[in-house]
Amino acid sequence: MKDHEQRPSRFPWPPIIYLIAIAASVAAGLAYPLPWFGAPLSDILFALGWLMIAGFVFIDVQAMRTLFRAKTTILPHQGAHALVTDGPFAISRNPIYLGNSMLVAGLGFVTGNPWFLLFVFLAGFMTFKLAIEPEEKHLALRFGKKYRDYQKKVRRWI
Repeated sequence: MKDHEQRPSRFPWPPIIYLIAIAASVAAGLAYPLPWFGAPLSDILFALGWLMIAGFVFIDVQAMRTLFRAKTTILPHQGAHALVTDGPFAISRNPIYLGNSMLVAGLGFVTGNPWFLLFVFLAGFMTFKLAIEPEEKHLALRFGKKYRDYQKKVRRWI
């Protein structure tokens, strides 16, 4: 059996990538502070940031509950036992990664640190290359046409 049939990767990249993005944003903000918007735009972005963080919590909790109900793993480096297409997965093929990106961007808006906005794009790209591409290969090998049909109906992010 091919390795991608058993599991998408050997390492749980996404949580590490997003933690590094947060740490790098904080470090860069302390070492090289960048200017931020003044009021009232900064106040609007602050509120939007909190909404994004709340959205992260909602999306991640709903996605994890949906995976648990389907009796499949939430760990990105383990093989899927079921193809989950309902709940948040009916809107995004990667709702947890979408939520993680919302968290990083939301933290940038709340803290007024533009570095978060740079690092969220880098985290999204790295997640795509190191996690999403191998996961899609794994799911296509494991679920075949059913997964390919799902790919046609539901976008990768939103």
